[in-house]
Amino acid sequence: MKSSFSKSYSEAGVDITAGYTAVELMKKHVARTKTAGVLSGIGDFGGLFAPDLTGMKKPVFVSGTDGVGTKLKLAFLLDQHNTVGIDCVAMCVNDIICCGATPLFFLDYIAVGKNIPEKVAAIVSGVADGCVQSGCALIGGETAEMPGFYPPDEYDLAGFAVGVVDAEKIIDKTKMQAGDVMIALPSSGLHSNGFSLVRKVFDVEHADLSAYGEVLGKPLGETLLTPTKIYVKPILALNREVEIRSISHITGGGFYENIPRGLPDGLGVKICKRDLRVLPIFELLRSVGEIPERDMYNTYNMGVGMTVVVAAKDADRALHVLKENGEEAYIMGEIVAGDREVTLC
Repeated sequence: MKSSFSKSYSEAGVDITAGYTAVELMKKHVARTKTAGVLSGIGDFGGLFAPDLTGMKKPVFVSGTDGVGTKLKLAFLLDQHNTVGIDCVAMCVNDIICCGATPLFFLDYIAVGKNIPEKVAAIVSGVADGCVQSGCALIGGETAEMPGFYPPDEYDLAGFAVGVVDAEKIIDKTKMQAGDVMIALPSSGLHSNGFSLVRKVFDVEHADLSAYGEVLGKPLGETLLTPTKIYVKPILALNREVEIRSISHITGGGFYENIPRGLPDGLGVKICKRDLRVLPIFELLRSVGEIPERDMYNTYNMGVGMTVVVAAKDADRALHVLKENGEEAYIMGEIVAGDREVTLC
């Protein structure tokens, strides 16, 4: 590749040699994510992975894809690029664990206005951090330099994850019954949703991103950029110990869109707002933006990144297992008769 150089392509704004440099810089980050199934290295045309399916009667592959969205604007403004990769991984792996799957591998796609190898490597370092947190391998990806399509200092980031679960162990929400309890796993903040509204409320392009530290515990910009929490390891640990009847990843659409996806016909959930541990950033956002309460719960996770439903008799055990795995989980509601309704009282 050392001899690969196109003067004409470079004059059009694409520096292919910068791409090679970026690959070399990211290799050390990718190496941190290597697991037993990885058969290929960065630079090959395809990522090869041989899953260990020992003991599985009927393996089912589960996939999920997502991006970071306009939260990236905060990364641009703060010139901090080593955390958004965690968001990208989290939005994918947190989805596929909702059916009980174990993430196996991840691939990313980074489109840049100008390929600055150090910046691309910083982005990939975050992706690698997310993969390490979720126990999956980063086996490939693509960096596309697209001058004229993206501004020179901006980029987009997306990816996808693949996991596996034995068919007989797929989370089955039809086992849910009235009287079951819903457990909240706290979020780390806004995660990676609703940032178009966030940016409008705080006018982030012109705001003092060092403000509100006394309210939030850290500056506004740092709070907004806090990466999405990854729940893979605690959820997999819980699934080994307790029968999980449903899992919902609370993303864009908040409570009213995501929780019903994990409810069977004929059942709903009653949630007491006083039991929820709403983070200061949500209260500040609601106050500054004069956002109606229902819109807040219909857009944001409100401090609950993931919900899990278990039988009432298993609640204490579930909370204990989650605490052993670093989650200060708590009971947030009860399953009741209804038509997949979320009732906040």
